[in-house]
Amino acid sequence: MKTLIAFALFLLASGAALATPSEIAAEYQLTFTGITIGHVSETFQRKGDTYAIRSVASSEGPLKIFLDDQITLSSSGRVVATGLQPLEFEQHRAHGSKGAVQATFDWAKGVMLSNDEGKRSETPLPEQTQDRISVMYQFMNLKADPTVAMHMSNGRKVELYTYRLVDEPHIATPAGEFDTLHYERVVSGPKESKAEVWLAKDRFNFPVRVEFVDPKGFRVEQTLVGLTSR
Repeated sequence: MKTLIAFALFLLASGAALATPSEIAAEYQLTFTGITIGHVSETFQRKGDTYAIRSVASSEGPLKIFLDDQITLSSSGRVVATGLQPLEFEQHRAHGSKGAVQATFDWAKGVMLSNDEGKRSETPLPEQTQDRISVMYQFMNLKADPTVAMHMSNGRKVELYTYRLVDEPHIATPAGEFDTLHYERVVSGPKESKAEVWLAKDRFNFPVRVEFVDPKGFRVEQTLVGLTSR
């Protein structure tokens, strides 16, 4: 269970790029089996052809008793024809250096340069790769296709994630009710973690609900509780 909770906190942390808002502020509630375990605050800013995203996840409730911490993810880069193009990604805890990682995306050379707790490495960089936080905002720049495939990096490695459209339900959240596009991650076996995301159609395909399920069946839900944009 601790592994899933940590995984979810790290993850906490979808029209053409020019049609997206220039500023977004979002608040999410993080729950495990219906119990609140954390809160996530995110900001997105776009100025001209650049963007910056910051996501801060803080433990709350029972989780705070044995894991009183804060995890910050940040992403910055360019806004190009295909959407977001990360240049820098960083992840760190408020207490301790465990899990800290910093990555630079060198698109000219086609490599990602990583600093993983002092260990440096280079990884091939496929076109249109997103990082752990920009991937959620890239949905704003994608068409509502039956299948969406994106390479995603956690700052250490790059993997291909494929999502398929399941249905288009109307859902209720503390932030309001939304008509959504419901996507789920396509997994190849029982050892892969599952993920689902609900994108609000009338709010620039912004993620209003996300679920993560680890191979053991533990489920963590991230639900929108507040959203402002302009």
